[in-house]
Amino acid sequence: MLRYAPGRGGHDPAKVELIAPPLPLSALPGVALALILGLAGGVTLGPESPIIAIAIAVAVWFTKRFARHVTVERALMVAAAGMLGAMFGSPIAALLLTEVVAGAKRGGLLWDRLFGPVAAAAAAALTAQALGVSLTATESSGFEQLNVAQLLWGVVAALVAAVIGIAGAWAMPHLWRILRTLRSPVLYATLGGLALGILGAIGGPITLFKGADQTADLIREAGDLTTWTLVGLALIKMAALTIAAAAGFRGGRIFPAVFIGAAAGLAVQSLVPDLPLLVAVACGVLGTVLAVGRDGWLALFIAVAVSGEIGMLPALCIVMLPVWLIVTASPEMLVHEKGDGLDPHDVKAA
Repeated sequence: MLRYAPGRGGHDPAKVELIAPPLPLSALPGVALALILGLAGGVTLGPESPIIAIAIAVAVWFTKRFARHVTVERALMVAAAGMLGAMFGSPIAALLLTEVVAGAKRGGLLWDRLFGPVAAAAAAALTAQALGVSLTATESSGFEQLNVAQLLWGVVAALVAAVIGIAGAWAMPHLWRILRTLRSPVLYATLGGLALGILGAIGGPITLFKGADQTADLIREAGDLTTWTLVGLALIKMAALTIAAAAGFRGGRIFPAVFIGAAAGLAVQSLVPDLPLLVAVACGVLGTVLAVGRDGWLALFIAVAVSGEIGMLPALCIVMLPVWLIVTASPEMLVHEKGDGLDPHDVKAA
C-alpha cells in the first residue's frame, strides 16, 4: 500500500501538522485507502489529518479550475475549517486557523479573512450534528467555580498529561529515523503493525482505534479503574500513537491525544477525589493536546468541547499558562528533514 498506491498515501504524517500543503488529486485514492484500512484495523491514529488533506486537495483543485479568483490560501482555509467544524461539531473550530492567517502577514481585517472559514465551519458543524457524527461532549451535571486547591490540582493533571505527550513527541522522530534504516516501507510498516498488535493485546480494545468513543467509555468506567490502570492505559495509547506515526500509518494525532489526556487526568483525579471529574478530564486533554499539537487554540477548544462546559474556559486559560511554558521548551512531535519541502504554513509555495 505505502509502496504502490498513487501518491503513496500522501504526506508522511510524521512530517506535517494538522493542516498541510495541498496534495495532488492523484494522491487522494491512496490517502483514502490508507485511512480506511488503518481506522478499520484499530491503528491508534485519528482521521482528522487525512480527511482535511482530502478536503483541501479537492477544494484547491476546484478553485483552480472553476474559480481562479479564489487564492490557494483561501480555498485551503475554507476546506480545513469545514472539516474541523464537522469533526468537532462547532463553528468555533474555524478560530484554529488564526495562526495560518497570522502567518500569512497580509493586510486587512482578520474577520474579513475568517468570514469564509467561519461560514464553512458553521455549515459543516450543523450537518455533522444532524447526522450525529461530531465529537460528543461528556455528560455533565453542571460546572461550579473552582477553588484555589482544585485549580492547582488541575494544573498538576495538565502537567502530568503534557509530560506523557512530551515523551511521545521526543521519541517519535528518533523511532522514525530508526525505522527508516530498514528502507523498505513494507518492512517498517509491518514491524510497526506487529508492535501495535502487542500493545493492543496488552491494553485491550479500549486502547485501539482513534479514541473518541473509547474516551467516553473510559470516563464512564473510571470509577472502577485503579490509578495505575489509568496510567497504564495512557502510556500504552501514547506508545501506540508514537509507533503508528513513526511507522508511516496515515492518520492524525489529535483524537488519540484526547484519550491519553483523559486517562492521565482521571489518574490524578483518582488520587484527589476533591478534583471534579470533568475538570480533571478537561485539564488532562488540554495538557496532552498542547504537547502533541503545539497549538493553544486547539488545546483550549478541544478541552472545552470534551467537557461540554464553556464556563470552564477561564480556569483552563489559567491552567494552560504553566503547561505552555514547559511545552514550548520541549521537542515537537514532528520529523524535520532538510529538503523535504513540507512546511504546513507555507501555503503559497504549495
